[in-house]
Amino acid sequence: MMSITTRSLARSRAFAVSGSAVILALALAACGSSDDPSMSGMHHGHKPSASASASQDSSTGDMPDMARAADGNGLADNKDGYRLASPDTTLKAGKPTPYRFVITDPDGTAVTDFALDQTKRMHFYAIRSDLTGFQHLHPAMASDGTWTAALASLAPGSWRMFASFSPDSGSGKGKDFVMSRTVTVPGAAARTPLPAVADSTQVDGYTLTVSGQPTAGTAQPLAVRITKDGKAVTDLQPYLDTYAHLTAFHEGDAAFAHLHPTTSSGKGSSTLSFHAELGTPGDWRLFLQFRTGGKLHTAALTLHAG
Repeated sequence: MMSITTRSLARSRAFAVSGSAVILALALAACGSSDDPSMSGMHHGHKPSASASASQDSSTGDMPDMARAADGNGLADNKDGYRLASPDTTLKAGKPTPYRFVITDPDGTAVTDFALDQTKRMHFYAIRSDLTGFQHLHPAMASDGTWTAALASLAPGSWRMFASFSPDSGSGKGKDFVMSRTVTVPGAAARTPLPAVADSTQVDGYTLTVSGQPTAGTAQPLAVRITKDGKAVTDLQPYLDTYAHLTAFHEGDAAFAHLHPTTSSGKGSSTLSFHAELGTPGDWRLFLQFRTGGKLHTAALTLHAG
């Protein structure tokens, strides 16, 4: 096993604890991989994300600064004294690559005690600035609190890496946190336009139809009906302790929203119900993951929150 240790990460922000340091002992041999397949190359329209198109943007992307203060949308790398720290600011394009990070508490100590959320202690998401390339992983944690997310191939551009977790001790116990940092993947970054707003999409022969109208800043019910060959799908299998996992990202800043299922509906039912609360008006790209026949499917569509 080979480990890599970085020097103490300099704390340049006012929230940092004076004199504290973050030591990352990064055991690459413990590189974590999800026990569920990810749609790592998912572009708009469910096409692989390997090649560039004619429309170009800067490889640095257009995401807000990773330290931007934000309440509940995951666009900050710190909240309530907790911090997401990582030495990785640049990742290679076109090949699987690890992303290493640690969560520190208000004292600057690496957190190692996390509560289970939908059967996992850490949910990790990667999304490019144009909301393509979605990946949802469950990384592995080393004994010193270092997490390693085994990312699949990344297309050039600016990416935002989200960590969703709940400490199981300390001042943050019982609280849900979502934090993020940006990384650059060098190369000619082809920007893919966001698909038009629609209430249905298809993936792997399944048709998903969404009903309900999200309203920014308020909780609204949202239902997703799944059919195949015109018939209701009633053989959904559990995924992360429920029958579907729905994540949304806001166009322009990639603000995060996790839409929680309102019931454990799914077994014998083709309609899934969610509690939708999208914090910002505008278009959102939704990624819905569900399992049938032992295979994980990931569908995407664009919804508008008024």
